[in-house]
Amino acid sequence: MSKLAVIAIGGNSLIKDESHKTVEDQYLAAKETSVHIADMLEAGWDVAIGHGNGPQVGFILRRSEIAAKVEGMHEVPLEVCGADSQGAIGYALQQTLQNELNRRKIKKSVATVVTQVAVDAEDKAFKEPSKPIGSFMDEAEAKRRQTELGWSVKEDAGRGWRRVVASPLPTEVVELEAVEALIKAGTVVITVGGGGIPVIRKSDGELQGVAAVIDKDFASSLLARLIKADLFLISTAVEKVAINFGKPEQKWLDTMTVAEAKQYLA
Repeated sequence: MSKLAVIAIGGNSLIKDESHKTVEDQYLAAKETSVHIADMLEAGWDVAIGHGNGPQVGFILRRSEIAAKVEGMHEVPLEVCGADSQGAIGYALQQTLQNELNRRKIKKSVATVVTQVAVDAEDKAFKEPSKPIGSFMDEAEAKRRQTELGWSVKEDAGRGWRRVVASPLPTEVVELEAVEALIKAGTVVITVGGGGIPVIRKSDGELQGVAAVIDKDFASSLLARLIKADLFLISTAVEKVAINFGKPEQKWLDTMTVAEAKQYLA
C-alpha cells in the first residue's frame, strides 16, 4: 500500500535570489523541484503538494496598485490576489511535474485545486493585524485608505507606511473532499496554495473571503493531519532548520524530538 506525503514548497524557494524573480525564473525553479517530487512518486509515494506565495502575491498586489495609480484600473482584493497566485504557481508546478512524469513514463495525472481555507472570524489575529503587505505609502495616503477602506496601517521601520493584515490560524480545508477523492484516484494534487484563500463561514454557512494571510506551513500541516498523511515535508530556500537563526549562536538541526521542539518553542 502506498504511503502518503504532503510536501509544502516555500514561495521563497521558487525564487533563488534577487536576480531570479521573473516568471521564467520561477518556472525553472519549479522544474527543479518537480524532479525531486517525481523521485518520491517513482519510489511509490502518493503526494499532495502545498506551496507558499509570499513574494508572488506581493508582486500581484504591487502590479494592481501601480495599475490603479497610473491607469485608474480597479484594485484587486487581497484574497483574489491569493487565488491568482494559486493558479499561476499551480500551473508551473503541475506542468513541470507532469512533464517530468511523462519523461519517466509514469502514468499519473497532476491537478491544481483552487482551495479555500476557513479561519475563525473571532481569531485574535483579526484584532491585532501584523502582516505587512503591499506598497509603501506616505502617512497621508495611509490615513486616507484607513478612513475610506477600513485598512489597518502601520509605519514600517521609518521606510513609510504599509497596510497590515491578520494572519489567523486555519481551521478547515473547504475543498477537502475533492482533494481526498483526487488522491484516492491516484492524482497528484496541488492544494492549499499560499495557505489557502482565507474565508470565514457565516452563521448561515455561506463562505465569505477575508483580507488575511494564512501561513502555508500551518495550512499544509492541517491538510496533512486531515488526510492522515504518513509524512509532512517542508522545502525551503535554506539548507536546514535552525534555532537562533541569523544570530551568533545559530545552530543547524538535523533531527529533533517532540520534547526538544516544545523546548525550542517555549
